[in-house]
Amino acid sequence: MKADVLFNQFPIRKSDEYTLKKIEEQHLDEVFEIYSNDNVFAYCGIIPKHKRETVKSMIGHFERDYLKKSRIKWGIFANDNPEHLLGIVEAFDFNQKVNMVTIGYFLSEAHWGKGIATEAVKILLPFLFMDVKINRIQAEVMPPNEISKKVLLKNGFTKEGTVRQATLWAGKGIVDLEIYGILKEDYEKGRG
Repeated sequence: MKADVLFNQFPIRKSDEYTLKKIEEQHLDEVFEIYSNDNVFAYCGIIPKHKRETVKSMIGHFERDYLKKSRIKWGIFANDNPEHLLGIVEAFDFNQKVNMVTIGYFLSEAHWGKGIATEAVKILLPFLFMDVKINRIQAEVMPPNEISKKVLLKNGFTKEGTVRQATLWAGKGIVDLEIYGILKEDYEKGRG
């Protein structure tokens, strides 16, 4: 894993339609729209935040986590409106021993059902596999979250199994999680 590719300078990734880039304080309104919506986190271990000041300080935490090299959150922006945040995609739980990372994503509810999360993951995969030299990317999904599963399956992930009552998620208690994974070799075969 080439952590310096991730953490020496904030990596910006682009496709024809979307750009993944750093979330700044100027995006507070959109970040608040995401984090204050209970529906966004219905299947997630995050408790919604209903105070703007809390969300404002969270943006600082995004930077802190990046500087600590523990988590990177990209804002998802449409190229035709590059300052309006649509959602967030993140990479965390970097495990250098087995060369693995976990990803997650969430969108403003106004942008659900448009293929944006699928495209954001599609942008992230070649960067993590080819540039950062990750071997395994995984995601954890609550069993009822069918939409999130589709995002992963469209990007070549495989459902590897369910860990039953194995994780404590804030606001949810002890939950089952389905594990979806993709290896670099799977990704390369899918592109061939």
